[in-house]
Amino acid sequence: MIKINFFNKINLPIKINLQKYIAIIYNIRIAAIASLGGFLFGFDIAAVNGAIVAVQNKFGVEISGMWLSVSPTLIGAAAGAFAGGLLAERFGQKLCMIFAAALFFASGFATGNHFAMHDFIFWRVICGLAIGMANVVIPRYIAETAPSNFRGRLGSFQQLAIVLGILAGMLINLFLVKISGSAQNILWFGFETWRWMFWMECIPAIFYGIFVLNLPESPRFLVAKERIDDAKKVLEKLLDKTKIDEKINDIRKTIASGTSINIINLYSKTSRGKTRLYPAVIAGLLIAILQQFSGINVIFYYGNALWQSVGIKENHSLLIGIIISAVNVLTTIVAIFLIDKKGRKPLLLIGSAGIFVAWITMSLIFGSAQTDVNTNPVLHGVPAILAIISTIICVIFFSISWGPVVWVMLGEMFNNKIRGAALSLAGLLQWLANLTLCTTYPPLVKAFGFGGVYGIYAFFALFGFFFVLGKVQETVGKELEEM
Repeated sequence: MIKINFFNKINLPIKINLQKYIAIIYNIRIAAIASLGGFLFGFDIAAVNGAIVAVQNKFGVEISGMWLSVSPTLIGAAAGAFAGGLLAERFGQKLCMIFAAALFFASGFATGNHFAMHDFIFWRVICGLAIGMANVVIPRYIAETAPSNFRGRLGSFQQLAIVLGILAGMLINLFLVKISGSAQNILWFGFETWRWMFWMECIPAIFYGIFVLNLPESPRFLVAKERIDDAKKVLEKLLDKTKIDEKINDIRKTIASGTSINIINLYSKTSRGKTRLYPAVIAGLLIAILQQFSGINVIFYYGNALWQSVGIKENHSLLIGIIISAVNVLTTIVAIFLIDKKGRKPLLLIGSAGIFVAWITMSLIFGSAQTDVNTNPVLHGVPAILAIISTIICVIFFSISWGPVVWVMLGEMFNNKIRGAALSLAGLLQWLANLTLCTTYPPLVKAFGFGGVYGIYAFFALFGFFFVLGKVQETVGKELEEM
C-alpha cells in the first residue's frame, strides 16, 4: 500500500520560497555591510565640507588654494583605486575592505590631531588611499556576490551609503557648530570644532572593520584560487543548491587558468590587426570620468564655502547642505527601485538631461549676479532661491542616475578575465578626474566666475548624454559570465 504525504506536497513550495527569501536577506546583509565603506567616504566629504573654511583660515589659505583641503585626498584615492583592484585579485576583496577600514580610522584620528599643513596633507592622502580602495573593491564584491536579477539594486547600496554618510556627517557638523558657534571655535578639551568633525569619522570606521570580518569572500575569487569547497559554502547561501555546480563551471570558463590579471589583458586585436582597448573598457573609462565631470562633487566639497561666499551665514549654509543631502538620500532610494526595472542606460540619459538644465540655470544666475568688493557674487531674493533650487535639481538628477548607475556598471560591465585590471584603471581615471575637477574649481572661479565654470559642467553633461546614447551598452539582467 502506497502512502501519499499530502502535507509534504503542500509544504514543498513553502520550503523553496523560504530558502529563496533567506538567500535574498543574506545578499542584502552582505551588500549593506560592504557598502559601509561608501558611508565612510560620504562622511569624510561632509567633514571636509564643514571644516574647509576653518582650515583655510587656520593656515591662511586663499580661495584659490582651498584645493589643499581636497586634492591630497583625491591623489591618495587615485592611487588606492588603482592598487585596490589589483590587490583584490591577489588577496581578495574582504582583506582589502578590512585594510581600508584601518586606514579610515588612522586618517580620521590623525587629520583632526595635526598641527601643521604638511601633516594635514599627509593624512588626507592616507584617507584617500582608503576611499579609493574601498570604492573600487566594494562594487566588484557586490557584483560578484549578488544574483543578476537584482544586482543593480544591491550595487546601488554603495551610492546610498555614500549619500547617507554625507547626510550623517552634515548633521553632526551642524550639531557641533550649534554647540560651539563656529567650526573655528573651541569645542571640547581645548580643540577646535573642525578637528572633532574629522575625529567623528573614527566611530563608523571601527564598526566597518568589525562587520567586514564576518563577510564571506567573493566566490569568484575563491574559484580563481582553486578553493572550490570554500566557494561552494558561500554559494550555498547565495543560490539554489541545484545551481551551484553550474555556477562554478561558468566562472571557471571565464577565468584563464594560470594567467595573471594585468593591464595588457584590456587590449584586443581589431579585424585589421591593430591593438585597441576593448570597447567595454573604453565605455567604462569614459563613464567613470564623466561621472566626475558632471560637477556634482563641487557641490559637496565646496558647497559650504560657496554659500558663505555669496553672503549666507555659516549655520544657514550648513542647513542648506543638510537639505541637499537629504534630497540626495531620498532620490538615491528611488534609483534603487528603478535601476533593475528601467535599466542603466535610460537612467543615465535622463540624469544627463536634468543635470544639463540645472547647470545652465546656475550659470545664468551667477553669471548675471552683482558682485561685492571682493568680486564675489551677491544673491538675494528670487535669484538666491533659484540658485538653491537648481542645486537641488542637479543633485536629484545625479542621484537617480550617474551616482548609483556608474558604480553598478563598473562592477558588472567587464568579464571575469579583465574585471580586476579594468576596475583598477577605471578607478584611477575616475579619481584623477575628481582631482582635476576639484583642483581646477577655485582657480577657474577666480578666472571666469561661477557662471563660466557652471557652463563648463553643463557642456560635459550634454556630452555625456550623447556618449551614453551612442556608445554605452545595457547590462541589466545579464550574468557576469555573459559580459
